[in-house]
Amino acid sequence: MSTSTTDGGAPPARRRNPRGEGERLKGEISDAALALLDETGDAGAVTLRAVARRVGISAPSIYGHFENRQQILLAALTRAFAEIDAELRRVVEAAGPDSRDRLLALCEGYLDFARARPHRYLVMYGGVWNAAQDMADDAVPRHEVAALGIATLELLQELLAACVADGSSQSTDPDADAIALWVAMHGLAHQRIVSTAFTWPPDIDSRLVARMAYI
Repeated sequence: MSTSTTDGGAPPARRRNPRGEGERLKGEISDAALALLDETGDAGAVTLRAVARRVGISAPSIYGHFENRQQILLAALTRAFAEIDAELRRVVEAAGPDSRDRLLALCEGYLDFARARPHRYLVMYGGVWNAAQDMADDAVPRHEVAALGIATLELLQELLAACVADGSSQSTDPDADAIALWVAMHGLAHQRIVSTAFTWPPDIDSRLVARMAYI
């Protein structure tokens, strides 16, 4: 596949997928969109022509798999959230059986992800389109937009509830406190990305998690 992110010129030659592999091409299209988001941190870089060129097809060929650009962005973000959720679940399982260790592992993994992939993080959690307008126009399904990131939040709520159950957290409302913890982590992750000149305390991660999770 071509690595160019420009829109101009004809797409490179690409071997046609065998019959019945339409889903494979659909996945390649969403992967190409996600790669463009990773590289640029800009949803505007995801145009039909740029995606088509990267995959090696003509732009009109995309319409056989996606009705519009917004659906391509939604597919890319759905894949991105599924990837971070799977990675965080692996981190949690590797932490062992202790509830507190598992919660801390998830929080550390989340913040590490933002540090390692800042462009992707800002796109995922900063919004890439006017979702409200697109949902009103039926450009993207409302339930699919609403589901972005929910699996990871539910895991955070589950882990905090486990800490409450074994006495390692003093939270009185694990579901609400998990949301507050996520908001706090998001604020830290975002500010570290955009405030590069600020000197952060070396233990800011553990301080924030301990305070917000009541552990």
